[in-house]
Amino acid sequence: KSMVTEEIELNHALELDGRRVVETDLGEFIIQLARDKPSHIIAPVLHKTRFEIGELFATEIDAPYTDDPFELNAIARRYLREIFLSADMGISGVNFAAADTGTMVSVTNEGNARLCTTAPRIHVAVMGMERVVPTIADMQVMLEVLARSGTGQRLSVYTNFVTGPRHPDDADGPDEFHLIILDNGRSRVLSSGSAEILGCIRCGACLNVCPVYRHSGGHAYGNTYSGPVGAVLAPVLLDGGGFSDLAYASSLCGACKEACPIRIDIPQMLLGLRHEFTESGDTDFGWLGPGLSAYSRIATTPALWRAFLAAGGVFGKIKGDGGYVKRLPFHAGNWTSTRDLPAPAAQSFHSWWKEHRGT
Repeated sequence: KSMVTEEIELNHALELDGRRVVETDLGEFIIQLARDKPSHIIAPVLHKTRFEIGELFATEIDAPYTDDPFELNAIARRYLREIFLSADMGISGVNFAAADTGTMVSVTNEGNARLCTTAPRIHVAVMGMERVVPTIADMQVMLEVLARSGTGQRLSVYTNFVTGPRHPDDADGPDEFHLIILDNGRSRVLSSGSAEILGCIRCGACLNVCPVYRHSGGHAYGNTYSGPVGAVLAPVLLDGGGFSDLAYASSLCGACKEACPIRIDIPQMLLGLRHEFTESGDTDFGWLGPGLSAYSRIATTPALWRAFLAAGGVFGKIKGDGGYVKRLPFHAGNWTSTRDLPAPAAQSFHSWWKEHRGT
């Protein structure tokens, strides 16, 4: 289970070279069979039901159909166990690496990383350069924080430490160990105003509380990293790269910062990116641009704001159908074609407050 290999599309590159690549994390294995993309950092297959997975196993690996989660797990275990034992090379991600000993650690709840790193003759670990911590003692703190914030456990079920290939007197382990430390834009991020995002430990806590992510899902972000962390990481890693719009996919409610165990100030970085992209012209709002400019003028001019609030109340009375607007004209119809819009209140809160302040 490696977000970094997904980031650089390693599987695709190896398959183009004629290699057979099999994901061993259960969620990633399902995603691979479905030719899909992960939708969550910790639970990549969160968007699929057990019925869909049962049909997928029956179609792709010729397993008898079942929608029982225990049986589905058993099917995957039997299928993958043979691959672990016959694979020429195992590839793993790296949650953290200690600089003082050269030890890398991978964390799972399934044990697949342990088999990837010990059963094949060659083990290749791919690590983002930001995953290095000074000492093993520092790693202990990070592991506790990761488990508690990611899945609510005191410690993950499997915490696998690797410090090089096996020694001559070791019973198992790979003959060769290779660690690939990846930059892929991280040096540029380190020198930018968004350097703080490199402190992310990929626990997924911010995704779980984000009101935007919970309604849109991970695929809406169009990148390996979704949710609040992805809204910052994707644009800065790829230097815009067509992802500048993600900085605007946030209500700036601050829930991500409150949930983050590292207290990364994601809302502030999103504001910084918005400013940066606006100043550089790296935004394409199309027809929405003039509308946002008009809204900015109205929202910062009290007299105009009050006038539009009053007009909204009148509009709500005329167009409201059971408290909802069913149809809007022009581009706004893109919204009402799939959902109803709550009608503006007949009376604004300011007006109500003036009326009732004495009582």
